[in-house]
Amino acid sequence: MVIPSSLKNCFRLFYVLKISAAGFKYTANRGLILQSISSDVFQNLAVEDWIHDNMNLENRQVLFLWRNSPTVVIGRHQNPWQECNLKIMRKNNIKLARRRSGGGTVYHDLGNINFTFFTSKKKYERMENLKLVVRALKGLRPQLHVCATDRYDLLLDGNFKISGTAAKLGRTVAYHHCTLLCSADKINLSSVLKSPYKGIKSNATPSMPALVKNLFEEDPTLTCEMVMDAVAAEYARCHQIDHHITLINPADETVFPGIHNKNKELQTWEWIYGKTPKFSISTCFNMMYEQSLLEAEVDIHVKHGRIEVCNIVLPEQWLPPAMCNELEKNLIGSKFCPSETTALASTLLRICPQNYELHSKWSLLCENVMTLM
Repeated sequence: MVIPSSLKNCFRLFYVLKISAAGFKYTANRGLILQSISSDVFQNLAVEDWIHDNMNLENRQVLFLWRNSPTVVIGRHQNPWQECNLKIMRKNNIKLARRRSGGGTVYHDLGNINFTFFTSKKKYERMENLKLVVRALKGLRPQLHVCATDRYDLLLDGNFKISGTAAKLGRTVAYHHCTLLCSADKINLSSVLKSPYKGIKSNATPSMPALVKNLFEEDPTLTCEMVMDAVAAEYARCHQIDHHITLINPADETVFPGIHNKNKELQTWEWIYGKTPKFSISTCFNMMYEQSLLEAEVDIHVKHGRIEVCNIVLPEQWLPPAMCNELEKNLIGSKFCPSETTALASTLLRICPQNYELHSKWSLLCENVMTLM
């Protein structure tokens, strides 16, 4: 009897979800190939954390394959206001995540594949992993011109970046992960990976802009499934293990005890924004009020994602100094984010004098301050 492939996958998934956490210790001696059934970035990043923290990789290596719904992922030491367009992301419901590894900012969607190579620290070798991916791609389509660079990127046709790299080195364990742009939404990518914020001064790690291209633009007959299978096959050949991809459910606590807490931490404001290195934003903006163009100057210092210093300079007599001082005083200590500033501004508005002109000016000022966030 021939079993349809979709049904085979269901049987396989049922079996995989029944593997206990301890089961990973015995499913393979030399290597393991895992593929996530989730497209949630926080669940998938939590798997990386769990493997890093819980698996003994002294005599075994692990390849983890995963894809995400639309997300911008920043490096451990980066500034999201400096790296991406948070306004567009909020409008289009594109998530923001901060990973544990360093490196630059990347855009993920289901047209992008992520590969994470886990090893012991002494066996960590990024270039060998990238060469493995190149061999897999050339095995699929020999005509593809893909090469690894000294910066640990993958280039298509010598000019277009199709993969970026980042890594985390622990005390005894290390992992290297890389992206592979296959059929990602390049309009989304270009719009969200461009910061509109001016006047930022920061020591955060900056991303390096590059020309990008999707692999499937070169060969539309390819699919993400074909690419993942090819990389898995090459990985199995190199490490002399069975070419068997184990599907995993990152939300399954019976397989990954404690993973829910890792997932939860990765979603917190304190991790995503609060881990941003200290920065300042000094800029000016124009406000149109009753057909008059007014200029305001703002100097804000942010530490751990919260406003530490706030100075606002307005045209003389435009707003009572006491009101502006009240805004500055209340912003200090608050999160550098529009939702918290909106709530704060609304509260202060209720206690200011019941004057339409003052209310209008106050609202205009607060709206402009929030454009910086």
